[in-house]
Amino acid sequence: MNNRTVQKRLVTLQDVAHEAGVSKATAARVLGSYGTASPEVREKVLTAARALGYRPNELARSMTTGRSRTIGVIVGDIENPYFGQAVRGISEVASAAGFDVILANSGEEVEKEQAAVQVLLGKRVDGLIVTPASMSHTQHLESVQRSGRPLVLLDRAIPKLKVDSVVTDDRAAAASATRMLIEAGHRRIAYITATASDDPIYKGPHQISLTTVMDRIDGFLAASTEAGIEQLEQYIRLGATRQGASGRIIADLLSMPHRPTAILASDNVVGLEVFKVIRALGMSIPDDLSLVAFHDADWTSVTSPPITVIAQPVYNLGMESAQILIKRINGVAGSPKRLMLATKLIERQSVGAPPAITEIARPHPTAKAAKG
Repeated sequence: MNNRTVQKRLVTLQDVAHEAGVSKATAARVLGSYGTASPEVREKVLTAARALGYRPNELARSMTTGRSRTIGVIVGDIENPYFGQAVRGISEVASAAGFDVILANSGEEVEKEQAAVQVLLGKRVDGLIVTPASMSHTQHLESVQRSGRPLVLLDRAIPKLKVDSVVTDDRAAAASATRMLIEAGHRRIAYITATASDDPIYKGPHQISLTTVMDRIDGFLAASTEAGIEQLEQYIRLGATRQGASGRIIADLLSMPHRPTAILASDNVVGLEVFKVIRALGMSIPDDLSLVAFHDADWTSVTSPPITVIAQPVYNLGMESAQILIKRINGVAGSPKRLMLATKLIERQSVGAPPAITEIARPHPTAKAAKG
């Protein structure tokens, strides 16, 4: 066969078989890595495939073998370095095991997550790793289970869903950071989270849709109660997203008559917004306000002062979730497991004693500062 003629169109399995002088079924066994073939025949087929530039039809192969050698990953925010590190851990484990990764972003919206699940199932992925946007809207995740594909939850668990999950000990992490602030002398500590809410003022667990957020709030409040500090709920704020809400929330907190003297930020994105607003108001860290943030993002160690953080093993979260998923894909059975990884409090220079006079309210910031 003339190679130039073949290369004018997509090279097929039949072309490879003809070039190697074997049957189509034999070529399929060699290129699909199933069945048996002699070393001589195998070499003939592989040589022919390389010479013709053959690329396997992955969809056809998946229909034949039931495997696509791909896994689907859905995260909440691909712009957040936190998820970037997790995806890196997933990708490296998947690649080493011979799997490709298809990544989707939910933007922390259940509807987008649902759509992504349907797309990935349509792509015939062998399994999914999902960072769920809600612990109450789970029908689409239940459909993954019904499809027979393994599912692993990354970073967030859903108690009612009997699937594997890989998380960190968020309650212990928040409690540890809160105790450190209390030991530094703080009695008015704010907790700010980006979790969605129509009302930014925390009124109870019914506003929370994520286990991570609820666990952190529980740890925050438990540590304050242990120290005899009551009513810290008044300093919990929700909905600190990028769309300007974070700047307004932080500014409003700092305008309270009895403003907080320290802030615990739920992630590095919120932490950066706090840092910006404090600077815009002409305030100083830690002289006017102490700051602790979840996740040891790159920026936290190069600011002045560097920020005290709760370091989370994000790469390991991704790595462990991929390892569990691939084992399930390969037929390892057993009860769903919840793997909980420890965090580490890294003390830098953003925590100090509270200012001597904190009862006087700060002037409300300008509109520019409030926009964050």
